[in-house]
Amino acid sequence: MSRTTPVAPSPTPTPARDRRRILVSSVSSDSHTWNLVFLQLLLEEMGHEVFNAGACVPDELVIAECRRLRPDALVISTVNGHGALDGRRLITRLRREPDLRDLQVVIGGKLGVRGAEAGSHAPQLTAAGFDAVFEDAAGTEEFRRYLGEAAPPALSAAPRRGPALAGAR
Repeated sequence: MSRTTPVAPSPTPTPARDRRRILVSSVSSDSHTWNLVFLQLLLEEMGHEVFNAGACVPDELVIAECRRLRPDALVISTVNGHGALDGRRLITRLRREPDLRDLQVVIGGKLGVRGAEAGSHAPQLTAAGFDAVFEDAAGTEEFRRYLGEAAPPALSAAPRRGPALAGAR
């Protein structure tokens, strides 16, 4: 008798008209890269064009890369537990920039060091300016559904320039 290993369903490809340019990054204090590589692969399998800024990215560099790449969305991922603190600072700075104010920005992962016992960080992070917040316990299904339903932002018509970043640092 042979055993089969369950295989997760592969992501539904994104129609070409809904294909997006997505910048994936961590917060400045997060040195993990596996989460960024996973997100990059997931998003690419969904049909999106992905630029991976890597780990420990200073706020100034995230803002500069958003200007250089003109992505349709910025996805911030964190696993070190300081995502709520660093993410709030980053989104506050990004929303002050007139040319980036309308950029779709989401954050997800382990957002606090106390996990679920601290409650949800979503209300404070959406109030600070994130379009969506994905807590680590939710998995990827909600994130995938959100990307499929969210309308492309105004920046999608902006001119594109520059090569992809050289992967995770």
